[in-house]
Amino acid sequence: MAEHPAPFAQPPAESEPPHLGAASKAAAGLKAVEKTARFALAGVGPVKGTKLLLAVNQKDGFDCQSCAWPSPDGERHTFEFCENGAKAVADEAMRGRVDREFFAAHSVAALRAESDYWLNQQGRLVEPMVLRPGATHYAPIAWDEAFELIARELRALPTPDAATFYTSGRTSNEAAFLYQLFVRQFGTNNLPDCSNMCHESSGAALGQSIGIGKGTVTMEDFERADAIFIIGQNPGTNHPRMLSTLEAAKRAGATIVSVNPMPEIGTERFKNPQDFMNPLKALRTLLGDGTRLSDLWLQPRINGDLALFKGIMKEMLAAEDAAPGSVFDHAFIREHTTGFEAVVADLRATTWEDVVTASGVAREQIRAAADIAMRSRATICCWAMGLTQQPNSVATIQTVVNFLLLRGDMGRPGAGACPVRGHSNVQGDRTMGIFEKMPDAWLDRLDAEFAFKSPRVHGFDTVEAIKAMHDGRVKVFFAMGGNFLSATPDTEFTGEGLRRCRLTAHVSTKLNRAHLVTGETALILPCLGRSERDAQASGEQFVTVEDSMGIVNPSRGKAEPASNLLLSEPAIVARLARAVLGARSTVAWERLADNYDLIRDHIARVVPGCEDFNAKIREGIFYLPNAPRDRREWRTATGKANFVAAPIPRRLVGEGEFVMMTIRTHDQFNTTIYGLDDRYRGVFGGRRVVFMHEEDIRAAGLMQGQSVDLTNRHNGVERVARGFMVAPYRIPRGCVATYFPEANVLVPIDSVAAVSNTPTSKFVIVTIAAAAQ
Repeated sequence: MAEHPAPFAQPPAESEPPHLGAASKAAAGLKAVEKTARFALAGVGPVKGTKLLLAVNQKDGFDCQSCAWPSPDGERHTFEFCENGAKAVADEAMRGRVDREFFAAHSVAALRAESDYWLNQQGRLVEPMVLRPGATHYAPIAWDEAFELIARELRALPTPDAATFYTSGRTSNEAAFLYQLFVRQFGTNNLPDCSNMCHESSGAALGQSIGIGKGTVTMEDFERADAIFIIGQNPGTNHPRMLSTLEAAKRAGATIVSVNPMPEIGTERFKNPQDFMNPLKALRTLLGDGTRLSDLWLQPRINGDLALFKGIMKEMLAAEDAAPGSVFDHAFIREHTTGFEAVVADLRATTWEDVVTASGVAREQIRAAADIAMRSRATICCWAMGLTQQPNSVATIQTVVNFLLLRGDMGRPGAGACPVRGHSNVQGDRTMGIFEKMPDAWLDRLDAEFAFKSPRVHGFDTVEAIKAMHDGRVKVFFAMGGNFLSATPDTEFTGEGLRRCRLTAHVSTKLNRAHLVTGETALILPCLGRSERDAQASGEQFVTVEDSMGIVNPSRGKAEPASNLLLSEPAIVARLARAVLGARSTVAWERLADNYDLIRDHIARVVPGCEDFNAKIREGIFYLPNAPRDRREWRTATGKANFVAAPIPRRLVGEGEFVMMTIRTHDQFNTTIYGLDDRYRGVFGGRRVVFMHEEDIRAAGLMQGQSVDLTNRHNGVERVARGFMVAPYRIPRGCVATYFPEANVLVPIDSVAAVSNTPTSKFVIVTIAAAAQ
C-alpha cells in the first residue's frame, strides 16, 4: 500500500477540537440578521458596510460575490442579499491588508502552518508579490516585471500545451472572454475551471437529454409550480436567497419535496429576514416557528438518488397501466421525445427489492413522492452537487430528466430542470468560452472575429490538468481567481503537482492556501474585488455576470479599491496577453482593457444570444436564449428530448467501510472560511468533524466527541485525514459526512464521474479508527 509523504498541502489540524451544541430550529431569522450586522457592519464599519449592502444585487449596484441564485427581474427588495452574501461583501471589504511588510514577517512555511480561517482573516492582497526559487518569503515585484516573468516562462515551453490556465466562477464575462481569447491565441485549449468540479455532470447530462447544458426555468416558474423537488441540495447554506423563492412558492400552493441524505434546516423551516422590515410580519416571524417548506423529506443513501427516481417513476408507471392516459403526457412524449419505450421497459425490469435496497428509502415514501408528482400540473426539479459529484452523476441527472419528461414538465410554465450553480458567474464563464472543448462552430466565430486559427485539440479539464502537472507535462500553472489547491480533490497529490511546476501564478483578492504550495517560482497578482470601483482610461467601467437561469446582469463596483496597485481582471489579462504574444497578436488589448464596451462588442459577434450586448445591458438585464424553455426545441443529435435508461449502481462497500460525502459549513462559501461555526448543524468552534449515525458509532466501538482518523485506500494508495471529531447525526447507516476542504485529501484523483470526469466528492469509501496518538 503506497502512502503520500508527510502532509504538506492540506489544512493543518485544529489546535482546539470543535464542540457540539444546540442546532438552529429554523433557517435565517434574527440570528441571520445579527450575523449580517456582525460581519458587514462591525468588520467593515457601519457607514461603508451599510452602503455596500444596499448596493448588493441591485441593478445599479454590484452582483453578489457568492452564489448564482437569480435576483428578481423587476423591482428588487432594498435588502436583496442573504447572510452569506453579507459575509462575502464584508470579507472582500475588510480593513486588514496583506502587504510587503506582512510577507516579510511571515515565511511561506509559517503561513502554511496556519488555518484557512486565519489566512483569510489577514485581509486584502494589495500589491504583486513573487516567491523566487529557493526563497522562504514572498517579496514585492512590479507589474511589468511580473508579466515579463510569466511571458519568459511561457515562451520557453516546448509547446503551449505545457501550460494550463484555470478559471474560478467569480470572473466576469468580460474578463473570461478576454482570458479564453488570450489562451487560445497562445495556442492551447487547456482551460480547466471550477465547473469541472461542480456542475460539469449537469452540463453533460442535460446536453445529451435536452440539447442545452443549462436549466430551463425562470424565477416566474417557481410562482406557477405545483410541485418542487429539491434534490441533493442545501439551499439554507449554499443558496440562502432561494429560501425566499421557495417560501413564496409554498404560499402560492406548491408542494415541496426534499431529497437529501442529511436533514437540512433550510428545507425544513425558514424565517425570512426581510419580514423584519414590516412590523406586523416581524412580530409574526419573531413569535412563530417560521414557514415550513418541505412537505416530504426523502432520505436516500449517498448515491441512492438514481434508484429512488426509478422507484418514483415505477410507481407512476403502475398508475398509468391501471388508467392509461391518466399519468403520462403521451402527446408530448410522441411529439418531443425519443427513448420512451426503452425507459419503460427498463422500469418494468427493475425490481422493487433493487430500488429499496439501493436507495435506502421505503416503498411507502416512494409512493408518497410519486403521488405528489402525479397530482402536480407543473413540476420543477432543482439539484446541486449532491447529485453532480457521484460516480454515476450524469446517469442520475438524466433519470431526473426522464421523470420530468414523462409528464411533459419541460418547456412550459411552472415546470422544468433547475441545476443551481454555486458560484456567481460559473455559468457565464462557460458561455464566454471557458471550456477545454468548445464546439467548433463557436471557435469558428472566434477565429473570424479576431483573424486567427484557434487550436482544435481538446485541452485539459481540472483532473487532467492536475495529473499533467504531476507527471511533468504541464510546467506553468496560471489561475484566474479561486483557491485551486483547496478546491480540488486529492490534496496532497494536487500539491505535489503544483510543486513540480516551474511557475505557478494566481490572480487573487485574498490570501489562500494555493499561494503556499507553489512551483519553483510563484506569483500573487492582486485584483479588484467585485464591490470596488473600476476606473480605466476611458472612465469608470462595469462588468456583467450570468446567473443560474441564464440572465445576464450588470455589476458596478461602489467601494474605493483596497490599494492603488490593484488591477482589474480584464486589465491583467490584456497586459499579460501583450507581454506574452507581442506582435503575434493583432488584438487591440490595451484598448479593450480601457473600455469594456469594446469587449462586449466582440462578445456580441461571437457568443450566441449576446447580439447588441451593450444596448441590452444598458436597458437593465436580459435573458440568454434557451431553446427547450422558450420553444420546446431540442438541439440534440435526434432533434428531440432523449429519454436515457440507466442501471441502478451497485454499492461496492466492504465490511467496516463507510461512504463519505463532503459538505459546507454555514460559515463558509466554497473554500473561503468566514468562521468556525455551523449553527444549522450544532457544531461550534471547529471544522474537523465526521457526522455518523448513532448506531454506526456504537457498532464501530467509537464515542461521541472522540477523535478519529479517516482513511481512503483507492487503487492501492492510502490517503489519511487525521483528528476528526465524531458527531452523531441523522444520516443513513453506512454513510458519513465531513467538511471540505479539510476532507478533500481523501477524494482520489482517479475516482471520477463517468462522462463528466468530475471528482466523486459525494462518494468516497473510508474506514474510521481512533486517532493515532
